Amino acid sequence: MNTMEDLEKQLICPICLEMFTKPVVILPCQHNLCRKCANDIFTASNPYLPTRGGSLTSGGRFRCPSCRHEVVLDRHGVYGLQRNLLVENIIDMFKQQESSSTKPEPVKKEETPMCEVHEEEKINIYCVTHGVPTCSMCKVFGDHKDCEVAPISSIYQTKKTELSDGIAMMVGTNDRMQGIISQLEEACRAIEENSRRQKTVVCEKFDQLYTILEEKKRELSQKVTAEQEEKVNYIRGLTRKYGDHLEESCKTVEMGIQTMEEQEMAVFLQNSKPLLQKIAEASSTAHLDKVERGYENMDHFKVDFRKESKALRSIDFIQDNDDDDEDNEDGEADAEEAEGAQTGSAGAAVTASSVHATPPQAAVNASTSTAKSAAST
Repeated sequence: MNTMEDLEKQLICPICLEMFTKPVVILPCQHNLCRKCANDIFTASNPYLPTRGGSLTSGGRFRCPSCRHEVVLDRHGVYGLQRNLLVENIIDMFKQQESSSTKPEPVKKEETPMCEVHEEEKINIYCVTHGVPTCSMCKVFGDHKDCEVAPISSIYQTKKTELSDGIAMMVGTNDRMQGIISQLEEACRAIEENSRRQKTVVCEKFDQLYTILEEKKRELSQKVTAEQEEKVNYIRGLTRKYGDHLEESCKTVEMGIQTMEEQEMAVFLQNSKPLLQKIAEASSTAHLDKVERGYENMDHFKVDFRKESKALRSIDFIQDNDDDDEDNEDGEADAEEAEGAQTGSAGAAVTASSVHATPPQAAVNASTSTAKSAAST
């Protein structure tokens, strides 16, 4: 008995929840369905396909209710699916075995529900007014004598068909929802990919700005370094001239000390005249340049970055103009040109920065002329 019950469970359709009715079709995933149930679920999953005589006449797709595998049909629709003759033969054998057996009858009687009011009466009619199954006695003498009733078998078939159609519709709805979820997931992946691409573009634009700033910084630093070297070389040259003059003065002092030790007056007078002339020459520094006050300062290299800072802080993404009526190519060219102007604004501003510097040679010439005028005075 248990073997037959297990066999019966294997012969239950997952849509109508009844034993398979001929013909039985086998899906590509090897699961079975009644052809009618397969047609119902196919119709619910493809509501917009053309029909002829109540049946679909072109290909479509639906999902297996057992494993959710997608079944793709050709132009024959459900009628193009292969029949499972083995299952049909097993159903025939099962029904023959069931009809020849004497034990199932008592089981059916035990499973038949009885009326709660009339315990000896079977529930064999359906009260349409109240929507509940009842017995014949309740219709004749009971609470349902004034109600509209119908044979329970007909209501059973109607409700079963409604439930089957509802299940098929829900399966189709679930398929559509799954499609929407797949589209949303694809949209998320597209957003992430587009975001990574745009971040890369933004980073490249800023790298270009960094390159421009580094070049301009190197250029301005070279200008400062050039004046530094020129001033330092001039000061070092002047230092050597003063050193030579100091060395010559020291020699003159030594000669003067030696001359002062001379006891012979005639010799002393002979040597003192040229010596006094050398002392007079050594005491004069008129031929030596003098450095102008503040010559060592480098404050004249002034840079004003207020405009550039404002331009950098104003960097933002370009907003598309919805009212632009120009051709697409012109619009794309304008957008690209505006983007280049926006991202390069900092570099252009730095290039136009106001650097006020006095040429080193002019400062040296000014200091030299000042020193000469002071000496002549």
